[in-house]
Amino acid sequence: MSYTICFIGAGNLATHLSTIFHKKGFNVSQIYSRSEKSAKLLAEKLKTQYTNSFKNIDSNADIYFIALKDSAVEDVLSEINFNNKLVVHCSGSLPLSILEKHSENIGVFYPLQTFSKNRALDFSSIPIFIEANFVANENSLHEIASKISSSVSVLNSGKRKLLHISAVFANNFVNYFYSISSEILRSQNISFDVLKPLILETAKKVQEMQPEKAQTGPAVRFDENIISAHLEELEHFNGYQELYNSISKSIFEYHSKLK
Repeated sequence: MSYTICFIGAGNLATHLSTIFHKKGFNVSQIYSRSEKSAKLLAEKLKTQYTNSFKNIDSNADIYFIALKDSAVEDVLSEINFNNKLVVHCSGSLPLSILEKHSENIGVFYPLQTFSKNRALDFSSIPIFIEANFVANENSLHEIASKISSSVSVLNSGKRKLLHISAVFANNFVNYFYSISSEILRSQNISFDVLKPLILETAKKVQEMQPEKAQTGPAVRFDENIISAHLEELEHFNGYQELYNSISKSIFEYHSKLK
């Protein structure tokens, strides 16, 4: 079945999703964004229409994809009359129920990946998690997701929220640790590049074994001499001493329970 899709949002996720939908032959009829510049930029890429006005949002679309930051979803939804068309949000944390008062047909379409506008991604390997209030809506979302990904699963709101939390630990927190590492290295005029082979090997290891089996370092055995020496050096880096100590204790306690 061919679907006409309107995107509410023009950020990282909206850019990637609308682009892959367009490539797969779906009719992306319009891009809405509060920023006219952002809406126009994405619409020109897709050779479609755009608007930054709620009253001009396409009323003939089959499906409305809400690809906004979580804090903006409720306010934007309240401004749009969806005429009971299928309305889908793309959040890992928001429940399906947040859409109930805005349409009789609702769903969730959550791709588990980190998105940046200018980085190309192979969508075929990205897991997509869907949820809907009716079987017919679920089937529609499954059909769309299967056009772009080989990994499509139905997951309820409670499980999806915990999945999102796990993704925050695995991606957002880990990336923040990269930033800390980079700052410490810069203080000594050392390039972050020296850590890249280590980062790649760590990522490869968890493709082949469970993360707890891959854990190494002084915290696992709580090597107090090394940890104390590191904490002493971190006095020069505001806030990181407490973080290092807390994470080290948490790693040690976690692995002590596994013994």
